[in-house]
Amino acid sequence: MIEYIKGELDELTPAMAIVDCHGVGYGINISLNTYSAIQGKKEVKLYIYEVIREDTYMLYGFSTKQEREIFLLLISVSGIGGNTARMILSALSPSELCNVISSGNDKMLKTVKGIGLKTAQRIIVDLKDKIGTTGIEPAASTDLLAIPAHSEVYEEAIAALVMLGFAQAPSQKVVSAILKEDSSYTVENVIKLALKRL
Repeated sequence: MIEYIKGELDELTPAMAIVDCHGVGYGINISLNTYSAIQGKKEVKLYIYEVIREDTYMLYGFSTKQEREIFLLLISVSGIGGNTARMILSALSPSELCNVISSGNDKMLKTVKGIGLKTAQRIIVDLKDKIGTTGIEPAASTDLLAIPAHSEVYEEAIAALVMLGFAQAPSQKVVSAILKEDSSYTVENVIKLALKRL
């Protein structure tokens, strides 16, 4: 079992990080939270969750053990797979998710793509008692460095949404609308807003 992968960050998109570890490039699926945590770094350490099935071998990576712990809790809920859990962790930070679950806010969970009312309620019922064991504190807000090139933000946001399984055309429409509202948004901000609208 791989506990973590530490190495040089070779490539980074909002949905995937390629980490060069002694000449081997690991393609690791990441959430937006991890993306913003490792953006701009040369060396990274990602805590790993492996998915090994007959037809698949995938790695999910997290910048903190707490985020991985929440991911593991999410996939323990019936009907939540790795990609849905990653989608939830891209729309909400671990501390926001803890607040949503402990307060029973199913409406907020429903804003995530692929989460209906029943699934949102199941997540809350299944995890309400377990979420306290993660020890996650409510996060202090941090200002992310704004990416100056409007077109770069646009391209990266669309690429990420397509990788997360959304169609190209609606993604472009939503991202354009969001950037018209505020062109100073970072890629992460744009994707978070797009996930709630698509």
